[in-house]
Amino acid sequence: MSTCDPTRQTAIVLFNLGGPDNLASVEPFLVNLFSDREIIELPFGATLQPVLARLIARMRGPSVRRNYARIGGGSPQLRITRAQATALEERLNVGSNGTLPYRVFIAMRYSRPSAEDALQAIAAAGIRRIVTLTLFPHFSKATTGSSRRELDRVLAIPGWRQFEFDVTHIDSYPEDSGYLDAMAQTVTDAWNQIPSERQRRAVVLFSAHGLPRKFVDDGDPYVTHIQMTRWGILQRLGIDNRQVLAYQSRTGPVKWLGPGTEETLVDLGREGVTDVLVVPLSFVSDHIETLYEVDLLFADAARRAGITGYYRPKALNTNALFIRALARLVERHVDGEARSADTVSARTADGVALTGAAR
Repeated sequence: MSTCDPTRQTAIVLFNLGGPDNLASVEPFLVNLFSDREIIELPFGATLQPVLARLIARMRGPSVRRNYARIGGGSPQLRITRAQATALEERLNVGSNGTLPYRVFIAMRYSRPSAEDALQAIAAAGIRRIVTLTLFPHFSKATTGSSRRELDRVLAIPGWRQFEFDVTHIDSYPEDSGYLDAMAQTVTDAWNQIPSERQRRAVVLFSAHGLPRKFVDDGDPYVTHIQMTRWGILQRLGIDNRQVLAYQSRTGPVKWLGPGTEETLVDLGREGVTDVLVVPLSFVSDHIETLYEVDLLFADAARRAGITGYYRPKALNTNALFIRALARLVERHVDGEARSADTVSARTADGVALTGAAR
């Protein structure tokens, strides 16, 4: 029998982007996405951004729906994130003898369940300790930063202040050894699918999610974090093949990081490259960027450019090494918080004792 005490439990809130569950949800999702000035600052200021967002969503809706139709009629991200949450909760509670010290919840940024949905579930469970765990390994104000600000916005609503949640954050892990081991495992498995006689001339193309150039110019660490993961994977692969970095999913009337992934594939084909391993970075689960862009759109462009060997590692999804890495991140974070609290308590106790002795 479980002997859970919610006052001793910690809620882990997984931050993720979200996506339309079905074709009817595509335009509402796009409106939410383009309304967020943390991702794209559309012209004419914050007041008109929602109006422009609805216009863009209406214009882009038909083509985006067609893309989702090609991958099954909606985003699988919520289903996969739920599976990751279940696997993580099981891993964190191993050996707890039914006390269940951890519960895992989900907060999508642009679809449901939202940050407020997560807080409602946490409050209903009687839990007050929250650790957010981003599923964006590389920090950017456009992703994890935006999710944190949305959570802060909800927490500032008068109705939520009474709960006095204790909230801390795990914002990034681009160099975490467990995460890199999981990535390297999937990349190695894909690399081994290339015929041995063709591996020597194969190119490794890292494809990171695009980001407006302005973010990096303003000090966003995203590109630095991407490079950390890129080199961490390469060190584990132990190959000296040519490798390049490009950016995908660049949408909207702003200047984006480059070069683009599709353009890079075309250039490689023109150079006579015949085998490419495309390694999606920034993604820890399958969704439109992997299933449509990488597997369909970019694969077609590569074939037209003369690339006959096109390979992509499996997404991490519920990869056992990845779930173990997430669990260790949480455990180290919680242990660190406990040690800090113990240190503060010890210092306070020493101060009280010294004050008493002085008297």
